[in-house]
Amino acid sequence: MSRVAKSPITVPTGVEVSLSANQISVKGPLGTLNQPLNGDVAVERSGDALLCKAKSNSKQSIAMSGTLRALLANMVQGVSKGFERKLTLVGVGYRAQAAGDTLNLSLGFSHPVAHKMPAGVKVATPAQTEIVLTSPDKQLVGQVAAEIRAYRPPEPYKGKGVRYADEVVILKETKKK
Repeated sequence: MSRVAKSPITVPTGVEVSLSANQISVKGPLGTLNQPLNGDVAVERSGDALLCKAKSNSKQSIAMSGTLRALLANMVQGVSKGFERKLTLVGVGYRAQAAGDTLNLSLGFSHPVAHKMPAGVKVATPAQTEIVLTSPDKQLVGQVAAEIRAYRPPEPYKGKGVRYADEVVILKETKKK
């Protein structure tokens, strides 16, 4: 049995969870998130807690019960508190500027890079070299952060590029004669 699926998900006040036959919907102060349900997993509500149980003893059913529990816990946390991902720009002349739902980046290319934010993700630039992405959807904010980082990933010799705020770049030593 999945150890992850055994722990219940506590639903805080102000968050509504609605279960249907093939979908679960979580609504809170920061928005609404939906997740399709797998036929191998049963979701039960008891008071202010959600439980995910495998319907059979197959490996697939047991694995999906833990996966669905983690997804539901992220949905509940997302609509109540939200998720945040910070990026930093390292390099001379590397700048970022948020303009509405577009992030304008100057990354040393001959042209500026304009990245359009998908619906549900908010971008802020507290400084020219900092980018803060916020969203109730954990997967979406992580995907957008990865797309922005992919424009100019950190290079291994000087460390220049777009990196996550908590990322550690191990620098290589230059070639000696």
